[in-house]
Amino acid sequence: MHRIWTKTAATLIALMVLGGCATSKDKLLPHGDHTMFDVWNQETGGSAGGGQPARQLLDARQGLRRPLTEADVQAVPVTNATYTRTAVNEIHRQFHRLPNPDLVMYVFPHLAGSDPVSVPGYTTVFPLYQRVQYAMPGERLEDY
Repeated sequence: MHRIWTKTAATLIALMVLGGCATSKDKLLPHGDHTMFDVWNQETGGSAGGGQPARQLLDARQGLRRPLTEADVQAVPVTNATYTRTAVNEIHRQFHRLPNPDLVMYVFPHLAGSDPVSVPGYTTVFPLYQRVQYAMPGERLEDY
């Protein structure tokens, strides 16, 4: 009985593999007459089209190609200075520590070890989080 199932399974797998080889790539993925350039022109309104998608695309491009104003030119050094390391900003922390509260735990008296030794009750303190976590610059303003 086991042998019949094995032969049947092997025959089905062989038929599936041969059936996969018998199909044509062009039949599965037919090629149209359109190129990617044709699809691009159709979706963006075309180079000679000037439809609504083409207008939106041109408006977006014009926003990116705008010339720098005087305010933009003057703001560049200020913006770059916030990322530049100097002696002044080296002593100030940019990444503040996030709070990591201490937990207090009382351990009851118990027996420990292979030879039961009595351990008196005691209190221990440990941090809530295993690692120190830091905030991104500007994310947290309070000092800890």
